[in-house]
Amino acid sequence: MKAFRSGSVSLGRALPAGLAVAVVLAVVPGSAASGREVSRGVAIPAFYDPPKRLPAENGALIRTGPLPLALTLSDVDEPLPGRATRLMYKSTDANGRPVAVTGAYIEPTRKWKGRGPRPLVAMASGTMGQGDQCAPSLALENPVVISSKTVSFGYESLAIYRLLDRGAAVVLTDYVGLGATDRLHTYAERFDQAHALLDAVRAAFRLPRTSLSHRSRIGLYGYSQGGGASAAAAELQPRYAPELRLAGTYAGAPPADLTQVIKGIDGSALAGALGWSINGLARNYPAIRKVIAANTTAKGRAALKDLSTMCVGDAIFRYAFSESRQWTTGGRPLLEVISASPASKKVLARERLGTLRPAGPVRVATGVLDDIVPHRQARRLAVDWCAKGAKLTYRPVKLSNLGDKLLTNHFAPLLTDQADAISWLTDRLNGKPATSNCSTLSPRP
Repeated sequence: MKAFRSGSVSLGRALPAGLAVAVVLAVVPGSAASGREVSRGVAIPAFYDPPKRLPAENGALIRTGPLPLALTLSDVDEPLPGRATRLMYKSTDANGRPVAVTGAYIEPTRKWKGRGPRPLVAMASGTMGQGDQCAPSLALENPVVISSKTVSFGYESLAIYRLLDRGAAVVLTDYVGLGATDRLHTYAERFDQAHALLDAVRAAFRLPRTSLSHRSRIGLYGYSQGGGASAAAAELQPRYAPELRLAGTYAGAPPADLTQVIKGIDGSALAGALGWSINGLARNYPAIRKVIAANTTAKGRAALKDLSTMCVGDAIFRYAFSESRQWTTGGRPLLEVISASPASKKVLARERLGTLRPAGPVRVATGVLDDIVPHRQARRLAVDWCAKGAKLTYRPVKLSNLGDKLLTNHFAPLLTDQADAISWLTDRLNGKPATSNCSTLSPRP
């Protein structure tokens, strides 16, 4: 195997079909050059610092740069599955304000063998964390980062590889505030995520010297946090990016109803994600910020601040199975505290998916035993979309119980359904018409 960089650890023999991954155990510096942001010991590259003035047009490129991929193939002398470009582009946040977002575009080495020109898939990453060092684009370069201060895994690489291996180009968004150093990441916030994903598509089409054309079909792909982002983008595309025509959207385990999702993650192995949700909502909505400030203890405020710079690994090690009642002044769960405020309840209602008909055909998949991003609320999204006339394929993933609140019932469907999800999306990118099974989907779970 050709190691992509010195210090890489070869796992080539353990992986099928000639795929070899150079897993980079990033050497985390204790400090950085003067003026550089350091997030839990990791110096964030200067590329991720947004300028003070942004372009007017959504999707406009602010800057680009080379991005070395950690994926290689043993029988070719070039990065596999393509050549990557680091992106910073302009978007608009939930409050209508301009924002810089980072991400990456990957031009495949494989030829597209389907109908029409090479298609583009916009990848919405699953949960990575809230610290800038957790940005999905950074994970393409360093898929494993382990130090005494932070732990991060780029687990979306398999889905990205599968898409590129079929000849589809991929654009990946880091979302608002994840990577870009000027603000906190607004984790799972509906509008920020949808806008960032759609503007990543616009940015990809603005890149010079790609194989994309104005006739390239567009697909959206996401699971978990990414499933919520792709679902939100499919709903908001007609009003936010009407010039983009979506050939298909995959929304796996989408957090469609944050009220139910917050219940699911509170006290679970991924309890830290509750803190990320609260931090993100408080960043965008003064009503949430006011309620949290008035009802959290010093311990709670410290936990929320601590989580704001963590990746998934850090949060699991430090906050797994924590209950939010430990962070509030009255000992009530954070959801109960928020729900007691009419203004905060309006925010949660505004964040709910399923109130708009999605553009183009959609595929929703959810593990029936998923207790982190609860199955019932994801299925409810499918029912709501069917009622609005969507062309929808619903796929319940039925697996054995792998442990309550352990994250396993949420993560396993990502792996077991991924090949089918990518095949479904590839068919849409190839111009094959989608079918719908809405007629077999009863309103009740």
